[in-house]
Amino acid sequence: MSLFTIHRLARATRSLAACLLLVASTAAVAQSDADFLAARAAYDRGDWARLDALAPALAAHPLARYVEFWQIDSRIDDASAQAVHGFLARYPDGPLADRLRSDWLKSLGKRGDWTDFAIDYPPPSGQDTELQCYGIQYRWQRDGAAALAAARPLWFTGKTTPDACQPLFAALIAGGDLTLADRRERFRLATAAGNLRLAHAIADDMPGNRRITAREFAEVDRDPLRAVAKGKFSLKTPASRELALYALDRAALRNASAAREGWLRWHGRMDEADRNYGNLRIAYHGARQLDARANQWFKEVHDGGAAIDAQDAQDWRVWRVRAALRVLAWDDVARAIDALPTDLQQQPVWRYWWARSLAASGRGDAARSVYTELLGDLHYYGLLAAEALGQGAAQLAALKRSDAPKPDAAALDAFGAKPGVQRAVELAQLDLRPESLREWTWAIRGLDDDGLLVAAEYARRAGLYDRAINTAERAATRFDFALRYLTPYRAEFEAAARDQGLDEELLYGIARQESRFIANIVSGAGAVGLLQLMPGTARWIARQLARDDYSPARIANVGLNTQFGAFYFKYWQDRLDSLPALAAAAYNAGPRRAKAWRPVSGALEGAVWVETIPYNETRDYVKRVLANTMLYTHALDRPYIRLSERLGVVTAPSDDSPELAARDP
Repeated sequence: MSLFTIHRLARATRSLAACLLLVASTAAVAQSDADFLAARAAYDRGDWARLDALAPALAAHPLARYVEFWQIDSRIDDASAQAVHGFLARYPDGPLADRLRSDWLKSLGKRGDWTDFAIDYPPPSGQDTELQCYGIQYRWQRDGAAALAAARPLWFTGKTTPDACQPLFAALIAGGDLTLADRRERFRLATAAGNLRLAHAIADDMPGNRRITAREFAEVDRDPLRAVAKGKFSLKTPASRELALYALDRAALRNASAAREGWLRWHGRMDEADRNYGNLRIAYHGARQLDARANQWFKEVHDGGAAIDAQDAQDWRVWRVRAALRVLAWDDVARAIDALPTDLQQQPVWRYWWARSLAASGRGDAARSVYTELLGDLHYYGLLAAEALGQGAAQLAALKRSDAPKPDAAALDAFGAKPGVQRAVELAQLDLRPESLREWTWAIRGLDDDGLLVAAEYARRAGLYDRAINTAERAATRFDFALRYLTPYRAEFEAAARDQGLDEELLYGIARQESRFIANIVSGAGAVGLLQLMPGTARWIARQLARDDYSPARIANVGLNTQFGAFYFKYWQDRLDSLPALAAAAYNAGPRRAKAWRPVSGALEGAVWVETIPYNETRDYVKRVLANTMLYTHALDRPYIRLSERLGVVTAPSDDSPELAARDP
């Protein structure tokens, strides 16, 4: 055998060995990841024996700290200070340290172990309400009753507060620092929030003739509208008056107009403050039900009373603006905006509508001044303001693809070498998105704008498109348009838009809002993929398109998901006067709701219609989708179409289309 042949055999042997080693290494990594996910599943279901059994084999895993965290946190009430502090000493540089310290403090607070609590309190980062209350309990036993004052603001919420807060509230009530009026206020906040269990508990705990029993609530809750229509409330005790107002609020939530009819028959027996409160709740619910009379009903509400000022002022005051806007009562719009708290007045939404009210009153120069202040902001109202000044196309044309140079390879490598970044990527690859997001947020905290753009570019290259967009948006002075408005999966989006007859920029605008381009994302409600399709909707679309190749396992497939999402959006757009704003509302909240929110008669400017959508989530969604669409017009070099044209004019439904009246697919 020649020397040449021997060398060739040797090289072949080494190559085969390397291949076998690579295969073995890949298999080992896959098994290690499988064990890690099994450990996570054991932690989630409380199978501590399985978690402990898996832990030794994961000691060298890149995410080994998570396994250690799960072992300690799963049994935090029995953990030793040595175990907790040992973990914190080994892993001080990530979100797990904050989480363990928080859970440890809560466990100590629950046990009343204030000596150990003092060692780790306060935590270096923010505190949730439960930990806030334990912190106040700690200072209470250390400093005396003066510490209780910090708990008082936590009382005023319609949400259920943690058990840790209850001793503090009880002490404040016993000491007279939470008055009967304060307790009534929280009862009303809970009622307004729909938290009836809390409302009932507060009312049942009131003293003497202020107490409302479970039986009394049950009689009202069976049919609040009937209770209000009959009006058989004695109104002679604080409890009976509060029960009457509770019934009125619950009735108005269902039908403000009908509730008002009953209310007017007996509201004269209420004192002025309670009558004012009742008028407020009817006007508020009427505005959210798009009743054209709500603007007039708000005029029956007199500002300044304690019962009014203590209510969720932001919520009802902005609906006072919307009620006026819905009927185009521009003088009332101006007065309602002028009555908003100063911080709300400065928000772009109310700056824009203030300018519109100025223009409607003939004060064009003042309106243009406000529009000019909104220019340059790439949001919905900045785009509308630019159009009002005749600069819509010019503003988009002036955008640069990027005003920041792309980071060099060394900067990207340095960022990617950070352990927290590597953990974020690893967790994302294992589809542990909440954990990945927390690691990423920790890794980029404190970065300047240049650093943020390096991080955003790294995320883009790693396929973490949501992180890329969100990180680029954090930059305050450096603007990278291409990172903020990414265009991944271009071939699939282009094909879906073309095949379904939908504007590509609109499809991108929907996907950016729905998923931030995470292809396999699943929402809490079960919606899947780039265009967030519900499984039932996907089955319906597959039948419409005669797609025999569809199966639930394919719903996240990028090509299928974009085709199905484009079809579904276009389907409803065609049935909703070809208006993207209406179709976006239907896509988010269902076509029946989109139809129900249309004016009963006449026509309404699209921007006004969007502003008065009753659902906060849907209202925000429609604005973001349409603003995204405008910006993707620039990103994709598509023909410019005015935002106001995309908003269009919303008219009353022409008929009761069976497709719209039927159950949403």
